Parts: sequence; structure tokens; C-alpha cells
Amino acid sequence: MSNMKGGKQKGFTLIEIMVVVVILGILGALIVPNIIGRPDEARVQAAKADIESIGTALELYRLDNGNYPSTDQGLDALVNEPSGFPEARRWNRDGYLKKLPKDPWDEGYLYFSEDRKYEVYSYGADRKEGGEGVDADISTDDN
Repeated sequence: MSNMKGGKQKGFTLIEIMVVVVILGILGALIVPNIIGRPDEARVQAAKADIESIGTALELYRLDNGNYPSTDQGLDALVNEPSGFPEARRWNRDGYLKKLPKDPWDEGYLYFSEDRKYEVYSYGADRKEGGEGVDADISTDDN
């Protein structure tokens, strides 16, 4: 004698599970390529934002000290009091940045200063000078 008195078993059939798996596979095939293409664009935007914040710190440094750090003093002058020429006469004891950011490709930002002008830049995804698209250099000239 059976213990089931006219009751039905509840649960999903194999066909229902297979239909859900196929639907998820189709959605994944349509959506994933769109998402994968976006991280590179997001990294470029993050680099531009970092360069802009470094530029703001450089302007504050110049207001306090009358000039930008030299190329030799580098961006480290925004975190640690620099030595050498030009002298940082009124360097802020708290610094201008808490720490130097790395670009989204885990490289340090590059800095060049000459004739009371500066450039902060990253070589982009390929980590080489030049390039196109996400491999293109990103600099203060872009902002």
C-alpha cells in the first residue's frame, strides 16, 4: 500500500530546469560581451580623474611654494617634503596628497615640469608611449 493518497510530488522537472539553463545561457551570451568591453573605458576614466586630482594638488603646492616641483623632485613632493631646487619654502606639513596613486594598470603616474608648466601622464593599458584607444597615453592635456 502506498503512503501517497492522491497527492502530487512538488518540484521542478528536468525539462523546466533545462529551459532555465538555456535562457540563462542566452542572456549571458548577450550581456557578457557588453560588460567585458566596459572595464577598459572605466580604467581610462579613473586615470583621468586621478590626473585631475594630482593637478589640483600641484596647484595647491604652487600656491604655497611659488612653483611646481621640478621633474627631479617629482610627484613625491606632493607627499614628502622635497629637497633640491626649487626649494619648497612653505611646504604643507600635511602634504598635498595622502599617498601617490597608481594608474589603473598598476603603474605610477609620470611627471614632467618645465618653464612653470607641468604634465602628469600615464601610458595607458599598453604601458608604452603612444597607442590608440585604451592603449593611448592619458595626460593633463586631455582634461
